[in-house]
Amino acid sequence: MTLHIRAGEPADVAVIAQLIRDLAHYEKLEHEVTMTEEKLTDSLFGERRYAETLIAEDSGEPVGFALFFHNFSTFLAQPGIYLEDLFVVPARRGQGIGQALLKALARTAAERGCGRLEWAVLDWNQDAIRFYERLGAKPNSDWTVYRLTGEPLRSLAARRELPGE
Repeated sequence: MTLHIRAGEPADVAVIAQLIRDLAHYEKLEHEVTMTEEKLTDSLFGERRYAETLIAEDSGEPVGFALFFHNFSTFLAQPGIYLEDLFVVPARRGQGIGQALLKALARTAAERGCGRLEWAVLDWNQDAIRFYERLGAKPNSDWTVYRLTGEPLRSLAARRELPGE
């Protein structure tokens, strides 16, 4: 195996899109994917870049990816990195590819002066949980993640009343 980790480039959008679809299939969340290659191109490589990717290749063949973006810790007064997606193609799992992607991302975080690297994992994904814990990651069970999407997000954005009205 000749593994190479590199930053994603605009020419990789079709590959990144397919890896996202493969991840959604693995997580049984295909019904939530509304991503298009055009939206992905704009978000990753457009005027305002919202996220970045690392691509793992073996002899030029994509075998995994990580998609991440910066966040900020007010308590640390430092940036952090949030890992949105980490995926290794099923046939290549257990070969150190996921660890190599996380190592490259940890190196990026250290080089950029980040105080933390964090991510979420589905509760049922025990293989991933064991993998992360073997690397020294700890669950942050003191927090519950909340999310606004779709109509509730649009509804809140459109509210005109002030608190208490």
